[in-house]
Amino acid sequence: MKPSRIHHLFDQRVQEDPDHPFLYLKQGQITLGELARSVDALEAELRQSDVRLGDRVLVVAENCPEHVALILACSRVGAWVCGVNARMSASELVGFIAKADARVVYFTSGVSVAASQHAQSQITVPSSLQGMLRTHTAAHASVQPGELAESVAAIIFTSGTTGQPKGVMLTHAGLLQFAKVSSESRQLGKADRSYAYLPMTHIFGLGTVLMASIYARSGLLMRSQFDPADVFEALAHQGMTQLQGPPAMFSRLLAWLDAQGIEHPVAPDLRYVYTGAAPLDLSVKNAVQARFGLPLHHGYGLSEYAGALTLCRLGEWRDDVSAGYLVEGAELRIVSPEGLDLPYGETGEIYMRGVGLMPGYFRDQAITDQVMKPGAWYASGDLGRQSADGALQVVGRLKEMIIRSGFNVYPGEVEAVLLRFPGVKNAAMMGRKTADGNEDIWAFVEPQSGVSLTAKDLQAHAHTHLTAYKRPTHLQVVSDMPMTLSGKILKRELLERHAHAHPE
Repeated sequence: MKPSRIHHLFDQRVQEDPDHPFLYLKQGQITLGELARSVDALEAELRQSDVRLGDRVLVVAENCPEHVALILACSRVGAWVCGVNARMSASELVGFIAKADARVVYFTSGVSVAASQHAQSQITVPSSLQGMLRTHTAAHASVQPGELAESVAAIIFTSGTTGQPKGVMLTHAGLLQFAKVSSESRQLGKADRSYAYLPMTHIFGLGTVLMASIYARSGLLMRSQFDPADVFEALAHQGMTQLQGPPAMFSRLLAWLDAQGIEHPVAPDLRYVYTGAAPLDLSVKNAVQARFGLPLHHGYGLSEYAGALTLCRLGEWRDDVSAGYLVEGAELRIVSPEGLDLPYGETGEIYMRGVGLMPGYFRDQAITDQVMKPGAWYASGDLGRQSADGALQVVGRLKEMIIRSGFNVYPGEVEAVLLRFPGVKNAAMMGRKTADGNEDIWAFVEPQSGVSLTAKDLQAHAHTHLTAYKRPTHLQVVSDMPMTLSGKILKRELLERHAHAHPE
């Protein structure tokens, strides 16, 4: 029978092969059957705590088996799991708890010092599973009524570069569809093992890593935090076949190899390397491919579409940073500011719809209405174009596009040029309005460790490779850039840090 809820898929896999190792930890393995017993215990605990269909269960977490068990137990009782990365601040957490209107809050205290510290600000009791604490049931929390109560599986809070984060409602149908798509696109099988440090509080970790692995009955090398040395140890000695993460992760891995003087890592079983969640620079892609001897697959995804909208084909070597082709069950359009469909090769806003599309933002109807368009299309706010072969090129955010002297300037184009300069680790570009209504281009560059860069040399490089209206008005070398946990640069925060030195 086709599963209709995410726990149905898991329960099927347990029934098929309860002794199959699923989670690989530094201290041992956990089989599907052993994990199922943890799910049983948490299901009973949730029911005893009067958690009901349509309730929200918030978990302050870093990756661990207990977090996996809680996700599945929530599905069994019909509650919505709301993941929050434990490394969020205390004030952010208070806001998330209030926004979720949570019936109960869990903390993965066994693997996370940060989660333990957050738990100290609440009245907690031990969970039935060792390694977790929970609050008492909140009597004031309101049950979600209607069809949403049945269809929604989880809430993912967007990282949000400005303003308050939004609660993206993910459906069981969307997560199950992406589990299938992600697994089949990689030909994932029982013998595969994926490195699972990506937080399951983020759609990348929840969909691409966890749900796809359940679908394929493959294994997860589960880690609560990222450690380059551990990645290469797992590649060399623990049968890792799948390595996935944002471009920032791969930059850190490349830097670690450089620091160790290693040209090619030992990775006898590795067959698939994938990146997403943030823009990919061609130089990073080429460096990864040279070091690992495999194509770096790329995809375009977002929380609002329960995973990836497009994926590169398995084994495909491309000389660009295309995010690949539409996945099964998805549709996309490239739309002009006037709302017209654009032909191949022209840049516009990416619209999407399909099985994975969210039903909306949790209790934010006004914001939902801003992005949902007639015909059940979602306006992503991302700018892209399709090549003649249908491959999607993502070029930036609509809000970040700069109109300078009547010309459109896309951040990705300028950043790509700056990233090609030797010794550049990160580059970010954004616009700032001037008194005459035009926009200045602000560019920031972070050098690689031990490298000294000058704004003068970078400006000369930009002058050589960019037409006049695309050249930065202001260019600064900075020691670091603020980032989200998924590796996206917080551009507004970056600009606010440094723009005060150049008042209008």
